[in-house]
Amino acid sequence: MDGGSPEGREPDEPTAFLRIPAPRTAPDDVTEPGRVTEPDHLTEPGSVTEPDRVTEPDRVTAAAEPLSHKVLMSLLGAWALSACSAEETALVEAHLTECAPCADEALRLRDAVGLLHADGNLDLDPLLRSRVLENALGRRPARVPVPGWAAAYDAETARLDALLRDIGDAEWHAPVRLKWYEDEGAVSRRTTVAGVIGHLMTVDGLVAASLGLDDPLGSDAPVHPTERTESFWRAAKPPPTRIIHEPWREQSHTLIRTVSFAGRGVAELSVSYGFFALPLRDALLDRAFECWVHGADIADAVDYPYKPPSGGHLREMIDLATRLLPAALAIRRRSGLAGPARELVTAGSPGRSLRLEIEGAGGGDWFIALDSPAAVGSRERSVAHVALDGVEFCQLVAGRVSPEDAAAGQEGDREAIRDVLCAAATMSRL
Repeated sequence: MDGGSPEGREPDEPTAFLRIPAPRTAPDDVTEPGRVTEPDHLTEPGSVTEPDRVTEPDRVTAAAEPLSHKVLMSLLGAWALSACSAEETALVEAHLTECAPCADEALRLRDAVGLLHADGNLDLDPLLRSRVLENALGRRPARVPVPGWAAAYDAETARLDALLRDIGDAEWHAPVRLKWYEDEGAVSRRTTVAGVIGHLMTVDGLVAASLGLDDPLGSDAPVHPTERTESFWRAAKPPPTRIIHEPWREQSHTLIRTVSFAGRGVAELSVSYGFFALPLRDALLDRAFECWVHGADIADAVDYPYKPPSGGHLREMIDLATRLLPAALAIRRRSGLAGPARELVTAGSPGRSLRLEIEGAGGGDWFIALDSPAAVGSRERSVAHVALDGVEFCQLVAGRVSPEDAAAGQEGDREAIRDVLCAAATMSRL
């Protein structure tokens, strides 16, 4: 992804994926970042100890009155030990579909019970969690489902969580090189697996703050995503370890629960990134994309198999990127990095367009307005055609593939093709 940037130089403000990048000035000299450190408040968790002995409450029957939350919560220990009657088991598992705190506690108790079997392998059954959830949700659908626009974030955080639970302590210190594309060239930054999770947690904090939740960096933290990450890395003493995993996962769970209970109006809530903003539905899709991209970075570092998102979620990510491409192209044009506009039209009118054909999972056709962000992309006004695989397009937007290496098929106006591919690459960020 080398381009016009001087070798050995790193930008002072990398542009963001799925956002309108700010105009650039000459990048500052790059200095190799020092070791990442860990916040003082993070402490290594103790080893799992045997829970207090659970005494089983009085038996209930199917004919009994509905049980209170307090009684059902008291049955969780017996349920985890498989000591409940059939009627009690049915009541508890029905309750778990409605009460998120009890569902989380039930999973923790089941995990603890698995560790108490000294004669067996201490590694937890990897299917335990899925079996518990499938059993609970199969009896009664969740009354408060995750909204469709937050489903990609829910899925990608769960996939990354599974990866992190599978790796060993030493692998949390494995080096990871984060890459993005700045102006006319590729840049990168080195950190560790734990540093990547800290980065995801601090940027997710912007979404949390917009919902009135706690910001992991505090109320006076920077708003710009890159500044937030640099602030976290500088303050972390000693370097982050696997203990960063639980705060990150708890934060993602809290975000998903909050938007699930908040109702429809919250989808349009503005999430500020400092010099630009996204509606919450787009911000969570952006975070899902970042979670996948950095999950793949971690997987490469620890030699772990990691697949792309599902076709439906991949299509949502591609659609968001294409909606923001005209604005990114306009900013590059104002900076002198793209060709001049040729045919200005009134807002909402069809203008000169590039047809972006995405093949494979999440595929389809998108039409990118070339001369004005306010114009509408049009098949009839297309002057160029680019064909790309869906995953490859996302790698371009993430800065993992250079514009020169991206397109499998190109036809039409060569300047328009180059401008759009470069604009897509410069939507990447740390």
